[in-house]
Amino acid sequence: MPGAEARPAGLRLHVEAAPAEGAELALPLQAARHVQVRRLQPGDALGLFDGAGGEWPARVLRIGRREVVVQVGARIAEHAVAVRPVAVAIAVPANERMDWFVEKATELGAAAIQPLQCARSVLRLDAQRAARRDAHWRAIAAAACGQCGRSRLPRIEPLRGLAEWLAALADDGAVRLLLSLAADARPAAALAGPAAPLLVLAGPEGGLTADEETLARAHGFRPASLGAAVLRAETAPLALLGWSLLASATDGGAGIGDTAA
Repeated sequence: MPGAEARPAGLRLHVEAAPAEGAELALPLQAARHVQVRRLQPGDALGLFDGAGGEWPARVLRIGRREVVVQVGARIAEHAVAVRPVAVAIAVPANERMDWFVEKATELGAAAIQPLQCARSVLRLDAQRAARRDAHWRAIAAAACGQCGRSRLPRIEPLRGLAEWLAALADDGAVRLLLSLAADARPAAALAGPAAPLLVLAGPEGGLTADEETLARAHGFRPASLGAAVLRAETAPLALLGWSLLASATDGGAGIGDTAA
């Protein structure tokens, strides 16, 4: 399929390494399973993306019991450029709500997600379980990218404690917002400004402790309000991501979260 340029409709699958044009590629196990579940047949078209901006059309060649082989077409020019990168640091909510958050934050364009453990966090993970969750959340983000059309995966950072994460933060010019119900919190949209990158910190269901909030403020986070609505801990940053997405579209941006690295 030399010279193919149109973005394929339908199934899009994440592959770890950039494939070569014209090559026959055996899909990773999870991607192959998607092809089988969707009941694609030899000759059917699909799309591949590497999570770093690369995207290719492909066509199914062979489907076996465990293996699906596709032929790769010409790389498609990257088309989505974000106006404003938004990173979210969030105290990991309990049960399956973090899975849901990662999926929706990816769809809404988060450039990075930093899972945190805070004093009032319900979920506590040891190092081994945390590593498994990291891989699980990356898989969820990849599936969400395939569904929503993103060609770049959000960075899913390793789980860290709040104080450790704050101490390691570099000054990258991002506007730092702490989602807060404090009396001195100002509207998030007013604090965000027109175009600077955003770093949003969202605490657990019980909120940050007074000491944690003081520490966050000392590291440049400004208390930000989303108005009168009281939202769940995992819903509040999604509201801000949705606002940023709409603001980007209004300003002529083609997308959120696909800023070239």
